[in-house]
Amino acid sequence: MALSHEAVLNQVASYSESIALNEQDVIVSWLPLYHDMGLIAGFVMPIMNRVPLVLMSPFDWVRAPGRLMQAVSRYRGTLSWLPNFAYNFCAQKTRDRDLEGVDLSSWRAVVNCSEPMHWKSHQMFLERFEKYGLRPAALATCYAMAENVFAVTQGGIDAPVVVDEVDQRSLLVDRVARLAPLSLKGRGDGGEGCLRLLSCGRPLPNVRVRVLDDRRRDLPERHLGEIALHSDCMLTGYYNRDDATAKAFHEGWYLTGDLGYVADGEVYVTGRKKDLIIVGGKNVYPQDLERLAGDVTGVHPGRVVAFGVFDEEAGTEEVVVVAEAEAEDTAEHQRLADEIRQRVTRGSDVALRHVHVVGPRWLLKTSSGKIARAANREKYLEERER
Repeated sequence: MALSHEAVLNQVASYSESIALNEQDVIVSWLPLYHDMGLIAGFVMPIMNRVPLVLMSPFDWVRAPGRLMQAVSRYRGTLSWLPNFAYNFCAQKTRDRDLEGVDLSSWRAVVNCSEPMHWKSHQMFLERFEKYGLRPAALATCYAMAENVFAVTQGGIDAPVVVDEVDQRSLLVDRVARLAPLSLKGRGDGGEGCLRLLSCGRPLPNVRVRVLDDRRRDLPERHLGEIALHSDCMLTGYYNRDDATAKAFHEGWYLTGDLGYVADGEVYVTGRKKDLIIVGGKNVYPQDLERLAGDVTGVHPGRVVAFGVFDEEAGTEEVVVVAEAEAEDTAEHQRLADEIRQRVTRGSDVALRHVHVVGPRWLLKTSSGKIARAANREKYLEERER
């Protein structure tokens, strides 16, 4: 991937404006510098703006996530970036004794970024740390990718992050994010019929966003399609890969491969186009099924994966859902499998048959903390053949 120095400088200037970066800020980061979020937000940007930076080792953070809170408290940190899994990890693994005397009231933005964002993760993080001074308004969101140097959008800085309560079946079946009826709202993420989606915020000042259908035509608001972007900080192409570059651009717009929609100027990302499963000629997006399965009580938050396995007899793909359970009891696993099957079948057009409930730490993740869909599919197939 080729990014010019000019693109990097344009991104830093635009993103600094979007988060209202100023001389009173202190950035606290544990992110590895080989990741674009860590490199730009947690290193290049503070250095270029002469903003104090407290940089931790990611290995130290993994061993003791409470050290992040201690660093924010000690240095009066104002800005940090966390991928969604880190919200869950911090909330679940930070010990009370590591929070003695900690004050998080200086945090003005804890930005959820780099992977799909979940309303439940924000709630879990807030409930864990609110009594230590964390303010609800500090929870922020960002849609980012290395192809745009880093950020595409930013939310939660000038106003709270927008939560879109949509009709679940309309989103999954009709691919339209219709607002949920009032009778369904307030029942929580994934409650029967209502889904709460976090906005990624609005595009940066130098970024334009469109949502396109399969014929590259613009879609109306609230219709799901592929997100395309244009900016003065995006890649010029893939290095020595003319074929990949040609596929990635349409009339000067970069095709992200991400699926989402726009509503009232806010951008929502719902999944990846390349993860598509085709069942009986129907397009099924695994992230939709993962959200449904993940809402079942007893399933470990954020530890669900859905993928397709070709069935030669049926001549099409069958959907498989693998979910980690918080308990290791076999009878509980069977109960969870039955409930996941019912929840997914009711909430989508997929008649789910294959549910594999596993114990803790079964699922594989990438180096950046995302569920490795292909690797988990291979692991499932290997176990099935034994």
